[in-house]
Amino acid sequence: MLTLLLQEGSETLPSLAAEEEPVEKTLSLFDLLMSGGLPGQIIIVILFVLLFVAIYIYFERLFAIKAASNMDSNFMNQIKDHVANGNLEGAKMLCAQQNSPVSRLTAKGISRIGSPLEDINTAIENSGRLEVYRLEKNVSVLATIAGAGPMIGFLGTVIGMVLAFHQLATSSGQAEMGNLAEGIYTAMTTTVAGLIVGIVAYIGYNHLVVRTDKVVHQMEATAVDFLDLLNEPA
Repeated sequence: MLTLLLQEGSETLPSLAAEEEPVEKTLSLFDLLMSGGLPGQIIIVILFVLLFVAIYIYFERLFAIKAASNMDSNFMNQIKDHVANGNLEGAKMLCAQQNSPVSRLTAKGISRIGSPLEDINTAIENSGRLEVYRLEKNVSVLATIAGAGPMIGFLGTVIGMVLAFHQLATSSGQAEMGNLAEGIYTAMTTTVAGLIVGIVAYIGYNHLVVRTDKVVHQMEATAVDFLDLLNEPA
């Protein structure tokens, strides 16, 4: 009888051990970011808003700059033909149909034909500044986010470390790791989130600057071609 009980007990022990095996818990990215307590959650929400604003500005400006850079390769040749034939109205109509920074600069120059070349050049330069301002609209906000994102993340790092050391101070140095976890989570997650926002905004800002410079170069080249056209002997 005793042998039978021992055998039954040895059979039930493995099954109980198998039932009591700890289940691995998976932590989602959202849970990880929000596990830093209220201070960390506030900073994470701010960084998410900045990230959304940065992405919106980037794509809005990207499409605007792309539309501004689209121009018919034969545009200046047609303008030269119209001006050479004295058909200024046709040249203005062609510029209106293009509706791009380059065509608006050309239209400004055409409207000043008959004035001294210095006045025409000044009018084109002033119009060019306005076009550049339109192209760079809100791009400075992207640069601000690129700098502010990591700084806000580092603020969360400092807050998290303050919370952790506060736990140590109030427990006379006997605080458990579980009590320190909230402050450490705040410090780490806010740092990572801030750096992500800063990197995304910084890359987006520099890409927009490069695309804008290409359009500006295109406008400058067109302005030079137009002035050369006016300088050609009749």
